[in-house]
Amino acid sequence: MMLLDASSLAATLDAVNEAVFLGTSILKADRVATASWIAGRQGERPNYRCMPAPTADDFRNHPRLFAGERLISRAGTSHILGEEACRALILLDVHTRAIDDALARAQAWLRELEDRSSPRYGTYCCGICSVALWRHLTVSDLPGAEHRVAAGLKILKQRRLADGRWRIFPFYYTLLALLDIDSGAAREEMRHAAPVCERLVCRKSGDDRYACRRHAIAERVLARC
Repeated sequence: MMLLDASSLAATLDAVNEAVFLGTSILKADRVATASWIAGRQGERPNYRCMPAPTADDFRNHPRLFAGERLISRAGTSHILGEEACRALILLDVHTRAIDDALARAQAWLRELEDRSSPRYGTYCCGICSVALWRHLTVSDLPGAEHRVAAGLKILKQRRLADGRWRIFPFYYTLLALLDIDSGAAREEMRHAAPVCERLVCRKSGDDRYACRRHAIAERVLARC
């Protein structure tokens, strides 16, 4: 399947995320081309902390994440797509000097976050940015990544709402992140969200691709908890 859309980092990441979510095999040539292009966005401007930069089309079109959440602000677009881009580079598993160096430069700032005394350790500026950070850290081999994600889940638990959702954390994007985290804390949060997921899967999934993805995410959450 073709992953690369040279006009949009968001569209390229969406294709990678869909292939990973569905377990679709990706040809080596496509993996190399896509990883090389994403790595080439590292250092382009405007970027967030030297992570791979969105394109002009991304800033103009306010793209959506895999589960449908819309990105509005320029800073949020740069940060969240940057985290997702680092995650994609890891999952594409293509290793050249250029790609490995680009990922290392993109991840360098994360080492500065290692302040375990901070009451917000494990999260970032807001809910959606925190989830993007978790998705990156979960697949990375960065020192302290597992501990940082675990700390974030403790804060997520504190933000629970009575209806099975969370305050400030986007519901489906959060569930997507939880599906990749192999821990009791992640399963607890999925159980918290289960009533919402049960109502969703009882309804017929619409034709909209984001509705279909949310339906599939809910089904996987229920299967895990």
